[in-house]
Amino acid sequence: MALAAVLLGFFTIMVDAMIVNVALPSIGRGFGSGMTGLQWVVDGYTLAFAAFLLSAGAISDRIGARQAFAVGLGLFVAASAVCGIAPNLGVLVAARLVQGAGAAMVVPSSLSLLREVFPDPAARAKAIALWGVSGSVGAAAGPVAGGLLTVVDWRMIFFVNVPVGAVALLLLRRAQPSPRQQAPFDWTGQVAAVAALGGLTYAVIEAGADGFGAARVLAAFGVAVVAAVVYVVAQARGRHPMTPLPLLRSRTMSLSAAIGFALNVGFYGMIFLLGLYLQQVHGLTALATGVAFLPMTVLTSFMGPVAARMSTRFGARMPVISGQLLMAAGLLAMVTVPAAAPVWLPVVLMVPVGAGGAMAVTALVALLLENVPAERAGVASGVLNAARQLGGALAVAAFGALVADRAGFVSGLHTSLLVAAATVAVSVVATVLLRPARKA
Repeated sequence: MALAAVLLGFFTIMVDAMIVNVALPSIGRGFGSGMTGLQWVVDGYTLAFAAFLLSAGAISDRIGARQAFAVGLGLFVAASAVCGIAPNLGVLVAARLVQGAGAAMVVPSSLSLLREVFPDPAARAKAIALWGVSGSVGAAAGPVAGGLLTVVDWRMIFFVNVPVGAVALLLLRRAQPSPRQQAPFDWTGQVAAVAALGGLTYAVIEAGADGFGAARVLAAFGVAVVAAVVYVVAQARGRHPMTPLPLLRSRTMSLSAAIGFALNVGFYGMIFLLGLYLQQVHGLTALATGVAFLPMTVLTSFMGPVAARMSTRFGARMPVISGQLLMAAGLLAMVTVPAAAPVWLPVVLMVPVGAGGAMAVTALVALLLENVPAERAGVASGVLNAARQLGGALAVAAFGALVADRAGFVSGLHTSLLVAAATVAVSVVATVLLRPARKA
């Protein structure tokens, strides 16, 4: 029962991560919203996910994995219902923030729960493999499900989470409560992280509409800088920091976070842009757009085993570098696609971007966990995933500003893809520099 609950819950989270992009034009028409509003629909979720991932592991230890999973999934389901009935854009974005916070609790607690339920290493490995498959299937199904449900009503993309999440919570009731631990919580660091990430993303999004010289944009940048300083001081001097500075000073950790950031700039930036491009420029329906994403998402779900085999044979750095090169090549190729090109061309070029990103991320996680102390593995995973989510959030913020003008959409699209390709290219250089010190 616990395994079924975890698989359903993680599946729902991954579906939601991909389902919204296809529905963005319909949401915009429904609320009469421009590009700035649509950026917040995506980034509200991503920002909360990134910020709360940093402390979600500590919360899971403190209240118990089963209890944390139930709280996180309950928040996610309740917020999904509010998204579905949202009377205006402000309520929708607020509910998306709560959704992201709930999802951040679900991911680490689901793995902790599997570790408790399956003490045998062989059984646990099978359970974690199924966990990965459920996420891959959810990500692949997201765009198509979004297209199908948007044909009925865009609100259905949120309502669909409610019955699936409710079933997962009912199954979870059959699992034994998890033991609690005296895990400390870094309140100062958590509040500062939320303020820093929120201020930075707000400034980038609003700068697209008002310019970088606007008073509220400058104020948001100021909040982000002050909060970042508070966060660093809290991590340096706090008794129980979320991200101990010795870990952040590690070359392996800092470069892994930078690479993860770049990969999500390329991947989630492309997903956001192409969802709008296929509907606004080529006039595809939401359903046709979801189907257009299918080749990429299906192939992406098979890249984990490919990366594992490459890592075994050549070492983890090889698939990290190969995946990034594949992603950068796909993004650069998209820059050359004219507006009059047939639809199948960008659909084909999405495949190397998604496949390369999935290959690189899978190997990057393995590389990081092999080269950090075992007692820091959870914190290191949280930092890496937070960096990845921040990359996706800032990509949506910056690229949305570049394509906000409908008349210059294609030009803004090409500029955005070029920036994404350059970011990934820089991360290739970082990967070459990533030579972890030999273990004692």
